[in-house]
Amino acid sequence: MFDQCLYFNTSALARRLEREWAEAFEPFGVTPPQGFMLRAVLDRPGLLQHELADVLSIARPTATRVLDGLEARGYIERHRAQGDGREVSIVPTDAALALKQALNEASGEVTARLKAQLGGPAFADTVSSIRAVRSALT
Repeated sequence: MFDQCLYFNTSALARRLEREWAEAFEPFGVTPPQGFMLRAVLDRPGLLQHELADVLSIARPTATRVLDGLEARGYIERHRAQGDGREVSIVPTDAALALKQALNEASGEVTARLKAQLGGPAFADTVSSIRAVRSALT
């Protein structure tokens, strides 16, 4: 019935992937959105909040809510940006820095497992195709 429905198939895939990453990030006490945001902050400390939202392709209010959760867990700090008091720079705390390797490894294990299940070329082609569709619809 929905074999050719992009919405149905991508939503079903998103739900399945959400479960995979929820399990991977559970030991760190973060949700998948928080885990990916934390990984981005760890990779690029000092990003402005609006830049972080752009990197993750999420709305600014969504970024604010996810950052609130990370701040409550002691993983990030917000600092007023130099030169523009309206902008907020996001930096990881020492607690977050201590998790960086383990967090990246947990995510890498999920990716490796999916690559093994799908086959490396099929995995790469799927990710590439999804990114192309996402870009075309932006």
